[in-house]
Amino acid sequence: MNLKNLNTKDNWSVFIDRDGVINQRIIGDYVKRVEDFHFIEGSIEAIVRFSKHFKHIFIVTNQQGIGKDEMTVEDLKKIHSYMLSEIEKEGGRVDSVYFCPALKDSGDKCRKPEIGMALQAQKDFSEVDFSKSIMIGDSLSDMAFGKNAGMQTIFIDAQDEGLKPVIADEISYRLAYVFN
Repeated sequence: MNLKNLNTKDNWSVFIDRDGVINQRIIGDYVKRVEDFHFIEGSIEAIVRFSKHFKHIFIVTNQQGIGKDEMTVEDLKKIHSYMLSEIEKEGGRVDSVYFCPALKDSGDKCRKPEIGMALQAQKDFSEVDFSKSIMIGDSLSDMAFGKNAGMQTIFIDAQDEGLKPVIADEISYRLAYVFN
C-alpha cells in the first residue's frame, strides 16, 4: 500500500494501536506511568507524516491494566497527555485517543477486536468512513478490529519474523516504515 497512490485527503482516516506500535510494549506488564512510556524510534515522525495525508488520526488502545486495578484512568490520561504533547511538539496531530479498560475476557464491545472504539470515533467525527480507513497494529486483535469495521489493515511485525496474519493487507517492520 503506497500512501502516494491513495487519495487520503478525501476523508481518509488512520487508526493506530498504541503499545508495540507507537511506544515500546512492556512484556508481561503495562505502561502505567509516564516514566514507563518510551516512543519507538520513528513513530513520532510517522505520525507527523500521517498528519499531512490523513483527514483524521485516531489512537485505539486496549488498556486492561485499568480493569485489573494496576493503574487508574488518571494515570492513563497523564500518559496520553505526554504522548500527545511530544507528537504536537514535532508538528504532528492526533484527533482523538480511544481506550478500553475492560478485561480481555469481559466481552465488552469497546475492546478490540470488537469495533466499539471505531464506532465512537465515527460518532465523534461523522465523516469517518471505514471503507476509507486504515488500521495499523501489531496484534491479531488489531487486524480483526480493522477487518470487522471494514478497514484496510497494516500489521506491524516488530520482531521481523515475517508473520503476516492472514487478515492483514500489508506488513511493516515499524510504524516509521509504513507508507515510506
